[in-house]
Amino acid sequence: MSIKSLIINPGSTSTKIGVFEDETLLFEETLRHSTEEISQYASIVDQKDFRKKIITDLLDSKNFDIKSLDVIVGRGGMLKPIPGGTYAVTDDLLNDLKIGFQGQHASNLGGILAREIGDSIGVPSYIVDPVVVDELMPIARYSGVPELPRTSVFHALNQKAVAKRYAKEIGKAYESLNLIVVHMGGGVSVGAHENGKVVDVFNALDGDGAFSPERAGAVPSGALIKMCFSGKYTEKEVYSKIVGKGGFNAYLGTNDMREVSKLANEGDQKASEARDAFLLQVAKDIGSMACVLKGKVDQIIITGGIAYNPEVIEVLKERAGFIAPVTVYPGEDELLALAQGAIRVITGEEKAMVY
Repeated sequence: MSIKSLIINPGSTSTKIGVFEDETLLFEETLRHSTEEISQYASIVDQKDFRKKIITDLLDSKNFDIKSLDVIVGRGGMLKPIPGGTYAVTDDLLNDLKIGFQGQHASNLGGILAREIGDSIGVPSYIVDPVVVDELMPIARYSGVPELPRTSVFHALNQKAVAKRYAKEIGKAYESLNLIVVHMGGGVSVGAHENGKVVDVFNALDGDGAFSPERAGAVPSGALIKMCFSGKYTEKEVYSKIVGKGGFNAYLGTNDMREVSKLANEGDQKASEARDAFLLQVAKDIGSMACVLKGKVDQIIITGGIAYNPEVIEVLKERAGFIAPVTVYPGEDELLALAQGAIRVITGEEKAMVY
């Protein structure tokens, strides 16, 4: 029997949905929301009814019978730190999405909408591998400053999805493998997957590892402190240098790796140097995670939008290919990854996690 699912992935100015039959996409739509529409609502949660209506209106416009669905899956939000997996949207989970346990973000609406639509037609609702997935081993949390522990914020959905995809393709259990997964998009995260757990990872948001198209990654802390107290910048301005205006944006004024490569290949020395520096830092992150896994690495997996660039892949293979063979899964198919999470639970391949 096939499993028909509705997938909901809310962003700050859009709601992306997909309808799947098993792993086959029947259709998808990205519903855009203007600033005027969003600004009417005082909080993220207040947008719920507005976003629900445009989803159900779209399904109606396609003459799709919503009651034919077997499951609703939403993008996970800013919950408390949890192990990876597929979680039923219980009352406790729903409450933490509504209050924004670790912050208000549009992704919080994923589980909220999934639960409401699911309840309305009597089918289960789930979230899968939110960004707050935390499986760090205790010693990975040490930073050198007790008040500033290292945290696990990364592209958990895509990292877990491609790791499990690789395991399935080679006929082995994800839990039996040691993998280094490299996600390269607007942010970069490199994780050590040891026997099914991401035991160490570079925080993709605001303070670890390689710089990326939009983020600064790790920066010299002493110089950062001086910048913070220079009187030249507000806290918000400093943070924007780290997240949003950092990385390639800061060096070259673009967050598009395709543009960076084009400039570099046309002889732009600054672009060439920035690209090479980026790849050096990513390779160093891979090397670090190889040490976490004590050199026992079954495969390096490279994913995310930047993985479409063959020059990038070639350089990373040259620098880090001695550690383990490299597999490339370009892009980030979040809708499919969410659908697969629910399918694994419904078919009994995995047990639903309890929040």
